[in-house]
Amino acid sequence: MRTGNPTLNANTFENFGVYRQDATVTPADAMTINGTAQKTFFLLVLALGSACFTWSRTFRLVEADPSAAIGSVAPWVFGGAIVGLVAALVICFKHAWAPTLAPVYALAEGLFLGGVSAGFEAQYPGIVIQAVGGTFGTLACLLLAYQSGLIRPSENFKLGIAAATGGIALLYLVTFIAGLFGFPLFSSLFGSGLIGIGFSVVVVSIAALNLVLDFDFIEQAAGRGAPKYLEWYGAFALMVTLVWLYLEILRLLAKLNDRR
Repeated sequence: MRTGNPTLNANTFENFGVYRQDATVTPADAMTINGTAQKTFFLLVLALGSACFTWSRTFRLVEADPSAAIGSVAPWVFGGAIVGLVAALVICFKHAWAPTLAPVYALAEGLFLGGVSAGFEAQYPGIVIQAVGGTFGTLACLLLAYQSGLIRPSENFKLGIAAATGGIALLYLVTFIAGLFGFPLFSSLFGSGLIGIGFSVVVVSIAALNLVLDFDFIEQAAGRGAPKYLEWYGAFALMVTLVWLYLEILRLLAKLNDRR
């Protein structure tokens, strides 16, 4: 089983006490798709709640004193990003901690996304509702297509998406490090020109297709009788993909607005 999501890999459900088909296990002890879906919804609610906090705080500060808004909100945004990253790394290495740390990750990412979204909304009114609609619309369409059997990823397809995801992650990392030293690389990819828009379309497509691979991975894990706590891990992994997809859609819409 392959997936481009860095939190899911071929060993995730193999090396952490996965029950075999010949093992005696009650339904209450085994991972289920419904259980993973419920926990994913719970994490989304947590992220939405914390996002609303930084969102409302940002706009209230902008109306009172625009010059002080960034400095006042920055600790929440960057704090959320750092806490979310740390929680994600710990979960990736300590899968059994997912029931405790996945909600922490969701709350932290909500703080980060709320501030980032408010910043985009201030510059491009109406962009956030479009990005949210695009993210959940994509999720619903791909889930329906997967459940109906219209999309069933082959091994070569999974390998291709995983490779593309890794390439994008490497590109972002190299660009970020170069930027820290004052060397802007691949500026055309991140600009609002046709090349930049085309690049964003490709990245959004890759992020969306990772959802399909995640659905397939979780379905197979549930079929193998993975332990119950991995429902939280599967929900966390889906959150990682959804956050990435939302940010990429937001960036694409911003580029399109710049060309108007």
